[in-house]
Amino acid sequence: MNHPQRAERIVVGIDGSDAALRAAEWAVAEAVSRNAPLRLVQAVPERATDGGAGLEREYAETTLRAADAAVQALGEPVKVECAMVPGTPEGALIAESAGAAMVCIGSVGIGRVARKVLGSTADAVARGAHCPVAILRTDGEAAAEPGWVAVVVDRSSSNDAVLEHGFREAALRAAPILAMGVWRWGLGEIPYRQLEDRLGPWVARYPDIHVMPAPARHGAAEFLTHTTEHIGLAVVGSADADKVARIVGPTAQRSSGRAGCSVLVVRG
Repeated sequence: MNHPQRAERIVVGIDGSDAALRAAEWAVAEAVSRNAPLRLVQAVPERATDGGAGLEREYAETTLRAADAAVQALGEPVKVECAMVPGTPEGALIAESAGAAMVCIGSVGIGRVARKVLGSTADAVARGAHCPVAILRTDGEAAAEPGWVAVVVDRSSSNDAVLEHGFREAALRAAPILAMGVWRWGLGEIPYRQLEDRLGPWVARYPDIHVMPAPARHGAAEFLTHTTEHIGLAVVGSADADKVARIVGPTAQRSSGRAGCSVLVVRG
């Protein structure tokens, strides 16, 4: 008798912040759509998992209970797992990513000081994880409406994975797609006129999703920094993993009125 393969988990980094709670709530739709468990992970020092450092262990248990309660309050049919994992936040989440369909991290924007703390964790996980990584901006306008799902489009071998996740996110969240045609001189270069042909199979698969092509000749981060469109989520490839902080944006709103957006880094 064949048994169905166990669904991979959706992992969320928990640290006691409101941003982490919002990330856990955002991740519920991912878990429900995959019929997968939602795993809430709190990183703790090694000694806390060995029974020592009582305050650290108590704090971890408290934050996990709060995150679990926030998820349960949504009333969605999702199985929740809570775990204290020894190590640094980035180390714990990268290790968890080996058995995950997605890792989710909360953010309220990355300023000059926060960049060294939050940014270093997000950058490390985005670069080192074995699965897609979502860094969710959960403050202000970025969290109010779905906005566009902006998706990188090029002719690289890994771009199909980016498009697959981009269209899936748009369908899951009832959002339109802004297709960023990225010109990369040499490998992966794609002319604007070929965007429609590149997107054709995906548009046919998801006929109810509105897609608007947009030239992004200088790359996704540059485009997202200056666009006046309201972007809810940017879906990029691993080549843009080192630009996570720039895409998420600063803590304070820019003079242009754009604060930044959430980003999903897809490994090819």
